[in-house]
Amino acid sequence: MRTLTTTAAIFTVSLALVSAGRAQAPQSFRAISPIFGQLVSFAMPSNFVAVFENTKGGHYIREAVPKGETPERWTQMITVTGEKGMTLTPGASPETFAGSIAGGFKSACPDSFAARPLGATNFGRFEGFVAVIGCGRVDSGPTRHSETALLVTLKGTTDYYTIQWAERGPESDEPPVNDERWQVRLHELSPIELCPIVAGEAAPYPSCVNKS
Repeated sequence: MRTLTTTAAIFTVSLALVSAGRAQAPQSFRAISPIFGQLVSFAMPSNFVAVFENTKGGHYIREAVPKGETPERWTQMITVTGEKGMTLTPGASPETFAGSIAGGFKSACPDSFAARPLGATNFGRFEGFVAVIGCGRVDSGPTRHSETALLVTLKGTTDYYTIQWAERGPESDEPPVNDERWQVRLHELSPIELCPIVAGEAAPYPSCVNKS
């Protein structure tokens, strides 16, 4: 089993819902992580916990799953990645980056792959692209299953980032890429932001918190 490391700090701010004058359980928290050249900020559902984190060369990855699940056995997973210096790669764009990730999915399930582009969008002043990609049948994991993911790619100042919300389900001829829940999950992850790293500033990263 992979071990969680501490190569990036995560700051959390509970977003409590108030009903009839009484505070309810937090539905999500603000996750802010310094990843290479920028702070990556988004809303993480409160029932998710980080179970794996690693930086290797110019690649960063962190995985979070619902409490009680593991990196091997999970029903949903939110993954954050960073690719250092990728803005210097000729021809790179949020759309082509999403396409390369989709190609990896397709190679794993050429007979049951499906994709649905949701299109280019801006996250603040940064370019991004959103799509839903999936495999109807995947043999990795404890049993054969489908695996579908909301994919967000972002072009930062010097680096590229992704946020992916994946879900496993029963195997099928076609994954549920057209289901309306992916738009709902994009909303649940929002606001998605990239902020500058301020020299000497530590968590709770007030320059990024106060930006929203």
